[in-house]
Amino acid sequence: MLELATPPSEAPDQHHFFVTAARHLETLLAEELRGLGIPEVRETRAGVACAGALADAYRVCLWSRVASRVLLPLAEWPAADPDALYAGIAAIDWSQHLGPEQTLAIHVDSARSGIDHTHFAALRIKDAIVDQFRERSGQRPSVDTAQPDIRLYCRLFRDQAALSLDLSGDALHRRGYRTEAGAASIKENLAAALLLRARWPAIAAAGGALVDPMCGAGTLVIEAALMAADRAPGLNRAHWGFSAWRGHDAAAWNGLREEAEARASKGLESLGRLCGYDRDSAAIRMAYANLERAGLAGRLHFERRELADCQPCGQVRQGLVISNPPYGERLGAKENLVPLYRTLGQVLRERFDGWQGAVLTANPELGRNMGLRAHRMHRLFNGPLDCQLLHFDIRSEAHVDDSPRPLPPEDRGPGAEMLANRLRKNQKSLNSWLKQQDIGCYRLYDADLPEYALAIDIYSAAAADANSGADAKAGASARPRASVEHDAGMQRLAHVQEYAAPPDIDPRAARRRLREAMGVISETLGIARENLFFKVRQRQRGNAQYDRQGQAEQFFEVREAGLRFLVNLQDHLDTGLFLDHRQTRALIGQLAQGKRFLNLFGYTGAASVHAAAGGALSTLTVDLSRTYCDWAQRNLALNGFAPPAHRVEQADCLQWIERPRWDKFGLIFLDPPSFSTSKRMRGSFDIQRDHVRLIQQTARLLEPDGELIFSTNLRRFKLETEALADLAIEDLKPRTLPRDFKRNARIHHCWRFRHRH
Repeated sequence: MLELATPPSEAPDQHHFFVTAARHLETLLAEELRGLGIPEVRETRAGVACAGALADAYRVCLWSRVASRVLLPLAEWPAADPDALYAGIAAIDWSQHLGPEQTLAIHVDSARSGIDHTHFAALRIKDAIVDQFRERSGQRPSVDTAQPDIRLYCRLFRDQAALSLDLSGDALHRRGYRTEAGAASIKENLAAALLLRARWPAIAAAGGALVDPMCGAGTLVIEAALMAADRAPGLNRAHWGFSAWRGHDAAAWNGLREEAEARASKGLESLGRLCGYDRDSAAIRMAYANLERAGLAGRLHFERRELADCQPCGQVRQGLVISNPPYGERLGAKENLVPLYRTLGQVLRERFDGWQGAVLTANPELGRNMGLRAHRMHRLFNGPLDCQLLHFDIRSEAHVDDSPRPLPPEDRGPGAEMLANRLRKNQKSLNSWLKQQDIGCYRLYDADLPEYALAIDIYSAAAADANSGADAKAGASARPRASVEHDAGMQRLAHVQEYAAPPDIDPRAARRRLREAMGVISETLGIARENLFFKVRQRQRGNAQYDRQGQAEQFFEVREAGLRFLVNLQDHLDTGLFLDHRQTRALIGQLAQGKRFLNLFGYTGAASVHAAAGGALSTLTVDLSRTYCDWAQRNLALNGFAPPAHRVEQADCLQWIERPRWDKFGLIFLDPPSFSTSKRMRGSFDIQRDHVRLIQQTARLLEPDGELIFSTNLRRFKLETEALADLAIEDLKPRTLPRDFKRNARIHHCWRFRHRH
């Protein structure tokens, strides 16, 4: 038996309607609808059931920031087979809803029903409607799936059909301002839900600002502005599902629109400071385009800025910083995102004290790297991804030190003493060699014991002056060699890297062993806890090895072969000085006398310093990163080497070597990353795939008797010697592998190339 959704006994202007929402947003939607004055609200699974006048349904369409669709139920009936489904549709008088000249679209969902082919079910519904019109007038409506006059939704559940008219038309998250989006932009109604959960309306009312440090196409910032300006999210939409419906109450709708326009004009007058930052300039351009379409041009601020450089906008001292960073599902592998979350946490702790924070993540483990304690969480779905919205009260008492705390001796297991013995043994075997070679930075331990999968590097260093390298001083070659171990002001530092544990290792057991190790390292080597620097060494892809892990900006000065270098043990995965290249740099210093030296993928310029000290006529260091170019300039200046003889150039090395060049070099050092991608690069680079072309192009820059030193840390690298037969090749690995790295002979490969004559 067909049941009408609104029984005839009810008042003609009263209707039941159903408002849909994404999972876990039902409670938030119910709260919102009560705030809109909807008289009867009942929270159910996947949405909220309501009752009220047609104007109430219109108000939800126009004002709801969280809803997905507003459905007006038309009928319910048993539909165990296609004939019963057809009969129920045919029993409805369709002339009350549309005319034969109009278009329609039908969407069907089915669960636990005999009719499980939803496309076939939609065709049967369409046939019943079309047949009714043909019988009555000889004409029929047509189907338009893109933008129909009438959109119908039918749900089949346990052989019961429920048919509704979709009053919203397009899904309500389509506000009309976002015609393009970033690679992983969230829907507008999910962005609004995040803001409501973060209590943004109250923060905005109190005069607080809003910052999104990874804003992408600006969705969160624009939705926040719409809320703060009391602007209805549906005000920009040109088409609605009820616009061409024959039951449409145009007067009620027009009255609601006029009211919304008046509120929007008034609300703009009190709009506060809202800012969005992103490292991608293309995303910022999209954000500004979306902003203009939203009618908010000139009201908000977007800017291309690195995450580490983000700060509050203006002089506002409190507000909300909210972000939807990558989760490792679409924009990057999870292990490569740890530095990003650490940087985000450090920025919040250091620059947003007193603010509220909210971060959406599908991986709570990543959130724990922020060093902030979440005081509450909300579960939400971003499409199919089960996510958590983490809320932070950004104050000192919420800060969490995630570095492993050393376990006291009484709490350690038997393995701790084995580690202590190995450290003592390694140190003893290296001592005379370190003293003879005047080496102050070296690898002491490299996962010698499987239970303690760590790499431990020791640095004898002094805290660097903030202006180290700013002024060129006396030539470095004239500086006397000194024992760094015994120089005044020097201290021993330990750079501890944990190799990521395989998935089958209990993370709690691994963490306990790590804490044991940190205690053993400190006590056995006599290194203060504040001089232990810890990182997790993951397999890196893209440019992740160059990403910041923090921004403490604490540099130490170390020495190598009488030369001075700045290292940073905290902010990056690598420290600024590759210790396994110590012998390679020494060789470069020996070969550089009287030659023009080129350092490609120059990193922090250590090889260039050695070449300059070895008597090179000139050095040129090329790297894509501005951070490392600045670092290289400081290292050169610290040793008394300055332009024009010793220059640093920021450029994509792959593009740089392709350009026509007149200059030739007597010595070139080529040490590219194993794999690299960057928004400033064309495509990707893979050393195994691309090394032949790279070496051939670089060799073109050599003088007739020039030498090319090529190195790579890809452990499974295979040099394609046949493809490089026009060059003379010498394997330098035995000569360039330092004694402290011989436990791991695959740490790098190194060859020398010359033109054949």
